[in-house]
Amino acid sequence: MTTTDFIQIIGTAAFAVSGYLVGYSKRLDVLGVVITALLTAVGGGMMRDALVGHVPQVFRHTDALIVVFATLAIAWLLRVQRYRRTHLAAAFLIADAIGLAAFSITGAQIGIGLQLNLFGVIVLAFVTAVGGGIARDILVNDVPIVLRADLYGSVAIFIGGLMYFLARIGWINAFTLHLLFAAGLFLRLAAYRFHWQLPGFQPRRK
Repeated sequence: MTTTDFIQIIGTAAFAVSGYLVGYSKRLDVLGVVITALLTAVGGGMMRDALVGHVPQVFRHTDALIVVFATLAIAWLLRVQRYRRTHLAAAFLIADAIGLAAFSITGAQIGIGLQLNLFGVIVLAFVTAVGGGIARDILVNDVPIVLRADLYGSVAIFIGGLMYFLARIGWINAFTLHLLFAAGLFLRLAAYRFHWQLPGFQPRRK
């Protein structure tokens, strides 16, 4: 198993957990929870593949589906949904941060493999990392996290841009990929912990 495969599996499982928790918090039925988990875990990859004119990988390989359903089964057996609300919030944050960092890397790698420019690599990293979450949030009638959370989409842009420059100098290897993953995870969690925010706009009071 390559480093990329390992990161892909970790990201898929993490996003499946976050989708599961969102479905449970919205009191969806079993099918609804499965759909939110699947959308979160594979939706971004499907959008990315469509952008570059490829048949989505999930339609050709069953690895991601196996990971998603295995993760859902484990989450159900552990009765994750019965944990305390504070524990659920922490579990969602950590799972979502892991998926964000992992899928930013896998999306950027596909862009690098296709020899795209800096913008193309960043777009694929961004879409892969946040596309599934956007689809999930729209489905459950929430404002997507990427539009309101602290340095959420910015983490994907950071990882995508850094990977592009590392690839240009030939520094993409197992060590740098793990380092990027750790940096992206730390940045997302630190942004949440210390309330780091991008500048926002407030409506003018009349």
